[in-house]
Amino acid sequence: MIRKTNGCLVILLFLLFSCDKKKSVTADDWAILPFTKVDSVNPIISAGSGEFFCPILKQNIKWEEKDVFNPAAVVKNDTLFLLYRAEDVIGKYAGTSRIGLAYSLDGLHFTRYAAPILFPNEDFMKKYEWEGGIEDPRIIEDERGTYFLTYTAYDGKLARLCIASSVDLKQWTKQGLVLNGKYTDAWSKSGAIVGKLVGDKVIAQKINDKYWMYFGDTDLFMATSDDLIHWQAVEENGKLKSVIQPRKGYFDSRLVESGPAAMITQEGILLFYNGMNLATNGDSTIAKGAYCSGQALFDLKDPSKLIARLEKNFLRPDQPYEINGQVNQVCFIEGLAAYHGKWFLYFGTADSKIAVATSEVK
Repeated sequence: MIRKTNGCLVILLFLLFSCDKKKSVTADDWAILPFTKVDSVNPIISAGSGEFFCPILKQNIKWEEKDVFNPAAVVKNDTLFLLYRAEDVIGKYAGTSRIGLAYSLDGLHFTRYAAPILFPNEDFMKKYEWEGGIEDPRIIEDERGTYFLTYTAYDGKLARLCIASSVDLKQWTKQGLVLNGKYTDAWSKSGAIVGKLVGDKVIAQKINDKYWMYFGDTDLFMATSDDLIHWQAVEENGKLKSVIQPRKGYFDSRLVESGPAAMITQEGILLFYNGMNLATNGDSTIAKGAYCSGQALFDLKDPSKLIARLEKNFLRPDQPYEINGQVNQVCFIEGLAAYHGKWFLYFGTADSKIAVATSEVK
């Protein structure tokens, strides 16, 4: 029992028991939570009947007849745009993929453009893109209003991370591979460039005089750039530096894969990512092989330094169109936009359809 106190003890007790609640720290203070699926409208986009003239096949094809999924999201002129992956039914690699464009004035109901806006063509990228196609876009804007899209080129054997640019979201210039040199023929995909939310736009930001990108679909790795077009891999001991890895017993026990553009916040660099559950030694509370969503926080001074990571997934397959499809048990996040006071998170469901979840912007 304390029978007598002095000034120092009183001050100490005051500090311990009268902390500013706004400064208290919990495991998820840095994360954007919670997200609620908009079940009243989901899935928001399904396979379509649009046609366009394929410059390689030299014929009209229904380019989104099979499946649509894995969208990027961006706000332009108070309109929310989705750039999404679509597959036809004639490609030998489960359908050739192309990127379609849709727009919305409420974030929930979309109007699609008739033709894809990025697709394999008779150009310098054909050897990388045909005939698996162009997959899984992620988008960011620079301070001049130019859009940069990372995407995966798939030739039927190897996935390669690529970049394209545009000033209007409709006409795109392919800039080539993200990784070159000894990594030209290495498997790479899923590039999330670091930016900062400015109004309703995520603008690419330099850290230590470089732009940064997280990428990968096993561990996550990093690359840096001076201009958002030419990239150099971040290495450690002559190999790609792993900055986040799968965790045994967790929802991300099989692999981790980048989600939308990473964002600079007061606490650090916030990265949304996808995790796959192992058939064994995974999270026993979710399905084997399921894709769920996580968030991680990296250091602002050293973007390769992991600070924190959610212990549990915040989005998982639990709806019929997420559980059954081209690939079962999948919620795969790739598009995030701040729009009309809410976060809109767009994700592919079972590699077949597109859905949305929302959270309040705080």
